[in-house]
Amino acid sequence: MTDQTPIRPTRSGGRAARRAARAAPLAQDLRPIRAGMTGGTYKPLSDAQITRIHEAALQCLEEIGLADAPQSGIDAMVGAGAILGDDGRLRYPRSVVEDALAKAARDLTLHGRDTAYDMDLSGTRVHYGTAGAAVHMVDIRNNNYRESTVQDLHDAAKIVEGLDNIHFLQRPMVCRDITNNRELDYNTIYATATGTKKHIGTSFSEPQHVPDALEMLHMIAGNEEAWRERPFMSNSNCFVVPPMKFATESCEVMEACIRGGMPILLLSAGMAGATAPSTLAGAIVQATAECLAGLVYVNAIAPGHPAIMGTWPFGLDLRTGAMSIGSGEQALLTSGCAQMHQFYGLSGGAAAGASDSKLPDMQAGWEQMCSNVTAGLSGVNLVYEAAGMHASLLGFCHESLILGDDLLGQAMRCVRGIEVTEDSVAVETIREAVLGADGTGGVGHYLGTDQTLTLMQRDFVYPAMGDRTSPKEWEENGKPDLIEKAIARKEEMLAEVSRAVLDPATDKAIRERFNIHLPG
Repeated sequence: MTDQTPIRPTRSGGRAARRAARAAPLAQDLRPIRAGMTGGTYKPLSDAQITRIHEAALQCLEEIGLADAPQSGIDAMVGAGAILGDDGRLRYPRSVVEDALAKAARDLTLHGRDTAYDMDLSGTRVHYGTAGAAVHMVDIRNNNYRESTVQDLHDAAKIVEGLDNIHFLQRPMVCRDITNNRELDYNTIYATATGTKKHIGTSFSEPQHVPDALEMLHMIAGNEEAWRERPFMSNSNCFVVPPMKFATESCEVMEACIRGGMPILLLSAGMAGATAPSTLAGAIVQATAECLAGLVYVNAIAPGHPAIMGTWPFGLDLRTGAMSIGSGEQALLTSGCAQMHQFYGLSGGAAAGASDSKLPDMQAGWEQMCSNVTAGLSGVNLVYEAAGMHASLLGFCHESLILGDDLLGQAMRCVRGIEVTEDSVAVETIREAVLGADGTGGVGHYLGTDQTLTLMQRDFVYPAMGDRTSPKEWEENGKPDLIEKAIARKEEMLAEVSRAVLDPATDKAIRERFNIHLPG
C-alpha cells in the first residue's frame, strides 16, 4: 500500500521559516524582477532579414521621401543634406541618414522626479509602461463605458506610482472634461506629475502650448536649470502621418520641445493594411524609414538631442478594417521593430500589451500577455500601452492597470530567463535529497533545503492579485473574485495621499498661474 502521508519539511519550524523568508524585504538588486532587465533572446528576424529591411528603408527615404515638413524643418534638413524636390518632398541620401545615426544620442537615460525611477535605455534593457489617448473609461461596476476625465488621469498616475512592474507613465487617456486645448495640455502635465514621480510622457495639441508646459515643468522641478539637468517628462510626438508625410503642426511642437530640453519620442504609428503595407515586413520598413527621417530632423536641429525611435506599427483585421492590437501579428511587429532599434544601436520603444477586448476578461488576458512577453523577450527598451488599455485603444481601465502589474511581473520573469550556474544545476542538492549527507538515504524532497528557502524570493515571482489556492481553500476564503479584488485594491490606493504631491508653496503658485481643473 502506498503511503499517502503528506510530505513535510524535516526541520522544525520549516513553514514558519518559509513564511518569514517570504515576508522579509529583499534589496533591490536581489529581487527576482526589476526595471531594466535585459531581454533580446527572442529574434523573429534573421540578420539577413534585418539588413534587407534596413536597405528597403534607405531606398524609401532616397527615392520616395517625405512631404509636408514645416519650413523650419525643411531648412534644417536641407542644411543637413536632404534634397527638396520639385514635388515638395524631402529625400534623404544614404549619407545623410548615416550622418544622423553618427550624431544620434545613444544609451539614453529617462529621468524620474525620484532618481529611483531613472530608466537606463541602453542595450536591450526592458521597461513597461502605459500610453495611449483613450477617450473612454471602462466602468467595471456598471459594465459600460464613460468619457475619461482629468480625475481619471490623475488616478491612473497615482495607481502607477504604487505598482512595481509598471516603470513609467505615458498619458493613457484624454481629459474629455477639459474643452480648451491649452488648458487640456497643461492640466495633463499637472494631473500626471502630481500622481507619480516616475518618468512621464505627454503630447501637445499645438506648438503655442509648449511654453506654458515648460513654465509649469520649471516650477515643479524648482527652476529651468534643474529641469534641463533632469527632464522627467518627454514629448510623445506623432511627427508623421503615415504613409511618408510629416505632421506639420506636430513637427513644430517637436521643435519647441527640443528647444526646451525635453526628450522626444519619434512616434510612427501606421496601421498595416491601411496606412502602412499589409505585410509585416513592409510595415516595419515604413516605420523604420519614417523614424530615420525623424532622427535626421532632430539631429539637424540639435545634434545628440535625446530621441527615442518609436516604431509603432499596428495590426489590422483585414476582414473588417478594425484594429487588431491584441493579435499575434502585433506581437511580431513589435518584436521585429525591437530588432531594428538594436541594429542601429538606438534606444527604442514600441507598443504591446493593449487589448481589443472591451473588459479585463480572458480575451484581454491572452492578448495582453502574448505581446508583452514577446516585446520583453525581444528587448524593447520602452514597452508602451503595456497595461490598462482596452477596446483597441479607445478605453482605459484602472482595475486592468492593477491586474496588469501581476501580468507584467510574470512577463518580466520570462525576460529574466534561466540562469545556469554551478549552483543552479543543483547536483549536490539532488545528491543530498536522494542519498543524504552521509550516503544512507535522504528525505526525498527539497521543501526544507537551504537552497529552496534562499531562492523562494530571489528566483520566483508571486502574484499580488492572482489566486493560487486549491478549490477547497478558495471556497473557504469566500470564493474571492479577481475583479472585485482589483476594485478593492484601486479604492485602497486612491484613498492614500499621492506620493508625488507638490509642496504647498509650489502647488499654490501653479494654481495661481494656471487654471487647474483638479480639486485642491
